Amino acid sequence: MAGQDIDTILLAYDLLTPEDAQRVARAAPGARVCSLPEVEGEEERVHVLLGYPPRGGLSRFPNLRWVQQTGAGADWVMRTPGFQDSDVILTNASGVHAIPIAEHVLALMFALSRRIHFFVKAQADGRWDRRGRLGELEGSTLGIVGVGAIGEKLAEKAKGLGMGVLGLRRDASRACPHVDRMFAPDGLHELLGKSDWVAIAAALTPETKGLIGPQELAAMKSTSYLINIGRGAIVDESALVQALEERAIAGAGLDVFEREPLPDDSPLWKMKNVIVTPHFAGATPHYVSRVMSIFVDNLERYQSGTPMRNLVDKKLAY
Repeated sequence: MAGQDIDTILLAYDLLTPEDAQRVARAAPGARVCSLPEVEGEEERVHVLLGYPPRGGLSRFPNLRWVQQTGAGADWVMRTPGFQDSDVILTNASGVHAIPIAEHVLALMFALSRRIHFFVKAQADGRWDRRGRLGELEGSTLGIVGVGAIGEKLAEKAKGLGMGVLGLRRDASRACPHVDRMFAPDGLHELLGKSDWVAIAAALTPETKGLIGPQELAAMKSTSYLINIGRGAIVDESALVQALEERAIAGAGLDVFEREPLPDDSPLWKMKNVIVTPHFAGATPHYVSRVMSIFVDNLERYQSGTPMRNLVDKKLAY
């Protein structure tokens, strides 16, 4: 791509500090760097946006050329009217979540295997209760649906625990050193049937919406667990509830849901074989610094015409 001059860079991200703005200014010394209130009345000058486009669409920023989103999943950005068919470049923050989400998945797996959630409740009730069996992660098999940055980091950590790792990605020819066998999408059922733990780490796209439905849950072992840290809409939640109630699978660790916040009347809240966390797996004290490192690097690449990191294919939505 050819190098691009920039008039105004809009930092529409509430967590940024003055120091972050200075990093951006140093990377683009000829550009004006401002926040959303400061650009009022001069929206046509905005060429670059760090954050998410306004809900009303792109008309507010008619000369916008590039959006650097602060998350990895592009499904939220695709909801902006007109964005998918526009010429605006989209890059995401893929990689910033890899460590915390991989650790969150392992935390859910350890908790379910060792029944930590059960013991925490027993402690709150002042109850000494040694019922039930405990498991081990070592020697079990983890199947990862969606081996991107998060999936690769999770595979690395799982191998370090002595687990077998299976993976699924669109292009199965792209190997990962920590995955024992990589499946293409048509191998989903085989992966599900071989896995003791199934972690959903895929992006939400038209292809992955409802990917895990009744047939997929039936393909899993009755002793296996489903972990979802991708997007709630990837899993048919009513089918999952039924599978959990009927013990067709052993349990689930869920950080994302079809509706968020999870409705008060959802049966998932009270299931003993389920751990619910509030879409919090990606939280980390290093989040902003990692986002800024990607943005500043991309800012320099954008101006010099060098290929940018984390370019999103807006047709595929990842």
